[in-house]
Amino acid sequence: MKRPNDVILRTVTKVAAVIILTFSIHLFISGHHFPGGGFIGGLTFTAAITLLFLVYGIDTIRKNVSADFKAVAAIGVLISALTGVGGMMAGKPFLYQSSGSVNLPFLGDTILATAVLFDVGVALAVIGTALTIITSIGDDR
Repeated sequence: MKRPNDVILRTVTKVAAVIILTFSIHLFISGHHFPGGGFIGGLTFTAAITLLFLVYGIDTIRKNVSADFKAVAAIGVLISALTGVGGMMAGKPFLYQSSGSVNLPFLGDTILATAVLFDVGVALAVIGTALTIITSIGDDR
């Protein structure tokens, strides 16, 4: 079967995926000061990958992204749970947030908080779960 000539669609998809992924990072980072964080950042990331699945096909993307999405979800849940338990080990409530100031190269004086670790876990859990569901539906033939 001859494949259609969809050069414009593939080119626009590459640009759109980069824009969506960049916006996903922005949503993740802005989660402490504005609406956003791990959940919406993870969903936006998943939207970009889903767009690539639709245009290039699941098999093509799976060749280039060899991650097991179930493992990504499990690691995300584990990170989030361990972040919550960390507060309890210090004698504080579950999910107690602590923060500190660190001088990072190129960024200067930056405040780091344990909530960032929790958001990383949530993002990984959302990405892994959503992409597992999408690939399961897409592979069902």
